[in-house]
Amino acid sequence: MLKLPDYPWEALAPYRELAAKHEGSVVDLSIGTPVDPTPAHIREALAAAADAHGYPTTHGTLALRQSIVEWFDRRRGVTGLSTDDVMPTVGSKELVAWLPLLLGLGEGDVVVRPRVAYPTYDIGAQLAGATAVAAEELSELDPETRSRVKLVWLNSPGNPTGAVLSTEQLRARVDAARELGAVVASDECYAELGWGEWEAGVPSVLAPEVSGGDLSNLLSVYSLSKQSNLAGYRAAFIAGAPNLMGELVNSRKHAGMIVPTPVQAAMIAALGDHEHVAAQKDLYRARREALLPALRAAGFTITHSEAGLYLWCSRGEGTWDSIAWLAERGIVAGPGVFYGTEGEGHVRVALTASDERIAEAVKRLAA
Repeated sequence: MLKLPDYPWEALAPYRELAAKHEGSVVDLSIGTPVDPTPAHIREALAAAADAHGYPTTHGTLALRQSIVEWFDRRRGVTGLSTDDVMPTVGSKELVAWLPLLLGLGEGDVVVRPRVAYPTYDIGAQLAGATAVAAEELSELDPETRSRVKLVWLNSPGNPTGAVLSTEQLRARVDAARELGAVVASDECYAELGWGEWEAGVPSVLAPEVSGGDLSNLLSVYSLSKQSNLAGYRAAFIAGAPNLMGELVNSRKHAGMIVPTPVQAAMIAALGDHEHVAAQKDLYRARREALLPALRAAGFTITHSEAGLYLWCSRGEGTWDSIAWLAERGIVAGPGVFYGTEGEGHVRVALTASDERIAEAVKRLAA
């Protein structure tokens, strides 16, 4: 029987119970699930496509794939992408979990992921029977381990840290992976949520400045959950790697990994309109600008957090001490240790709560 680690969020249960005792109920800033409405034009597109009596295509409709290509060109500066080289996925998490298996990885192969990272990168390696190794640079690995690297995960903007890799940093990581013949998969689902110097967007692994115009072995993974409040739709896509995409599509056909037809129609509506994305970003901006000074005044140091939906925080104590301190004030945050041993001492505070709940958190932090 397949034996995976216990789902980590269950460990928060006693702290949720403690927080629930606070007058005014819990302010949940732990899991980054959108709370704002799905835009009306996207819901209308979903409903209009509800007469979906035939099977959808795994590769996605040509109209959807064209929308993805145009979005990459318009929003990410990616040129030369073919409609053959994009595919919708059932959310981005399932793609992260199954990509090592779909690439044919197995025992003895190494999957590299960031030191502080989304846990599903490790789970994906485990599902395939491969070994996950934490490293920021391939040069950190010993020669024997480096020789077995088959897949390198990048995550920019990063979850949970909000760190962004510059064009130069992305290019260096791509070049190092190419020396080994490894695939590079870049999880870029927070790309529309850059702050400060990244306000206009963050670099993509598929951009010519990174790829050198060659998309072989380079994959970009993106989700519409955050930018368009579509978490419940499971609407995401993967793009790039013309040398791999055909087999990825074929394998997913066999496995029945198909995005429903109405969701594909909704994705077209979401990708074709940036106004709702900018409006949603402004909501998160206001929540961020309220929480940042409140956390600092309460003794937290904020590191990275230059993009995405989270603030990466530390009070100079153990993770669970900070989680308990917040729970005593009726606030639930994400434990940094869920993201690797180097997350110890940190908590992840999400911006995904209503304006009223964010205001309540600010009030409690001040008290």
